[in-house]
Amino acid sequence: MLTPSRVSALEAVVACVLDGAPLAAARRAVVTREVTRRLAMLAPAQQRDLGRALDLFDSRLAGLAAIGRPVTFVAADAEAQARWLAAWSGSPVPALRTAFQAFRRLALGTHYSDPDVALAIGHGGPLHARQPAVRWEGPLPQGAPDGPVAIGRADLRPQLAPSVPPRGVVRAADVRGDTHRTADVVVIGTGAGGAVAAARLAEAGFEVVILEEGAWYGPSDFTETETPLAERLYADGAMRATDDLAVQLLQGRAVGGSTTINWMIMLRTPAFVLDEWRRDHGLAELDAASLDAAFARVEQEVHARPVPDDAHSPNNRVILDGARALGWRASTAVINADGCVRSGFCGIGCRYEAKRGTLVTYVPRALASGATLHTEARADRIELRERDGGAGQPPLKRVHATLTDASTGATRALTIDAPIVIVAAGAVGSPALLQRSGMGGDAVGRWLRLHPTTATIGVFDHEIVGSAGIPLSTMCDEHIRWNGSDYGFWLECPPFLPGLGAVAAPGFGRAHAECMTQFRHLGSVIALTRDGADTQVSSGGVTVQRDGRVSIEYALTKADAQRVSASIEAAARLQLAAGAREVRTLHTEPVVMRSERDLARLRGTSVAANRVGLFSAHVNGSCRMGGDRRTAATSPEGERYGARGVYVCDGSLLPTALGVNPQETIMALATVLSERLAARYGPLVTTHGDLA
Repeated sequence: MLTPSRVSALEAVVACVLDGAPLAAARRAVVTREVTRRLAMLAPAQQRDLGRALDLFDSRLAGLAAIGRPVTFVAADAEAQARWLAAWSGSPVPALRTAFQAFRRLALGTHYSDPDVALAIGHGGPLHARQPAVRWEGPLPQGAPDGPVAIGRADLRPQLAPSVPPRGVVRAADVRGDTHRTADVVVIGTGAGGAVAAARLAEAGFEVVILEEGAWYGPSDFTETETPLAERLYADGAMRATDDLAVQLLQGRAVGGSTTINWMIMLRTPAFVLDEWRRDHGLAELDAASLDAAFARVEQEVHARPVPDDAHSPNNRVILDGARALGWRASTAVINADGCVRSGFCGIGCRYEAKRGTLVTYVPRALASGATLHTEARADRIELRERDGGAGQPPLKRVHATLTDASTGATRALTIDAPIVIVAAGAVGSPALLQRSGMGGDAVGRWLRLHPTTATIGVFDHEIVGSAGIPLSTMCDEHIRWNGSDYGFWLECPPFLPGLGAVAAPGFGRAHAECMTQFRHLGSVIALTRDGADTQVSSGGVTVQRDGRVSIEYALTKADAQRVSASIEAAARLQLAAGAREVRTLHTEPVVMRSERDLARLRGTSVAANRVGLFSAHVNGSCRMGGDRRTAATSPEGERYGARGVYVCDGSLLPTALGVNPQETIMALATVLSERLAARYGPLVTTHGDLA
């Protein structure tokens, strides 16, 4: 992809983006090499497009268009280079905005996640390698014995032996040749849906084989180092995004799926959302009364408990204090944790095994009941082997998977024959797998919902240190039913690790560097919108292209854009009310506010693609369930229309966006649907033998 001229252009772009950043001059070549490596991980089409963008930096005509001078980017002086990038950042040409954001994010994320740079801006580094430095990290001095946070002194630096997978986990490196086997049920994915279904069915007596595309990681693997872990634990090496790069998508790719990397909040599906599902989607049996038992059961199994009042970080206090000053509704969060030491590294795995994600709850339960888990196993397609199942069973399927040894690159074929297949690969992976299997059509891949999320960054006089403590322990849902509708937004706190924070912070060059030097005084509030207000409009979709590439398209509708804009204003108002002396948005040209009257500057600012930073950790809806196959991919039981015995059991099932973080809803739905499936078929006896 990178010719010598492209490398020169990239080096110059990196230098411009990092202008003024601490240690930038010494690390410029290192960052350029790392950005080059990361670019090579992108899909071929994205590499091609960004390569063409680098060619434009070597074009005098492009220079004339960007800065009014016929020079190349490399030949231009520093001031002209900055004007060139600024011109691309706000260009009316979407491809130029996309290219700018790609290079900006890669350079900033790579640079600021380096331990030396992080230390230079005031980040404390891995908690297990030091003592707690602020009062909102480490165990609590005292508290309720059954609470989520550890009490008293805890050894944060235990000598951990190398992590060894439990019995029943088969890594790709352990498989010496192509393998074929049978099972009652194949479950594809180990996140909030797949792991729960696997555990319920294994405990009901089914022979279960689980496939996970990512690897298994134990406590010693979670080293609290940002970039290496993000690459391993996130889909597409933490570079998954919509095709135009306008929305970054944060999804897990490891045993535990997104429950291994999320921020732990547990929220039940709002009653008004369930009412909509029953009214508009034919889901009469999914009401609050029928789900209450599943919610309560899941909450007990993952140790969901409210965060103690004295455990909040200053960043989360901003939510409570700002809401109180404004008369808004805000509350303490319930999180799935037991023995949390408030390290702040939840987004890159929990070294202390305190986060009760599926990695340490439902996956071990499935294994204890006889399930087998294959890791580094990519499900390629599902083949229908029989038209009709015997003895009341669904037709036999064959799941074709590829095992890849990450250390050597060696691959092996794994095929599994089973009458029941549960697809739980997430709202990108699940529709893609169904389409590759000839089970597309209907709503498969359509109706993608993201809870589009943006943020405001506040500067406070007192220390915030948003990288420390429980990242998400409070929330404000004052506007969840905005303007009297069922579609609104809510406010939460994210972790502000150096790499993630640098990418989120707007701008580049010296203005961005000045912001990052205030790292310990920066507070952030994320604003999440319940998208889909135009209920008859599909905002986006997931499609497998002819060359095998998975395309992810998404665009805000007019109604959703109005809510995103309103959410930005609300987040800024809340931070100002909590005492921020300055608040800035994530617009390409950030709006800076220092008082309530400055909020008027937000009106009319665009939230179009790549004009404001958007991301999402809630990727849902692309195989939604419903009573009408013209608008749904699966039945109310989660079964793919026209493919008996193929079920979907993850966030892609959700008929609409939720308006709350989806972890608990997915776990509860997986409980209800898998137990209905178990009651329907009873423990199957695999008698098909080796049909290879």
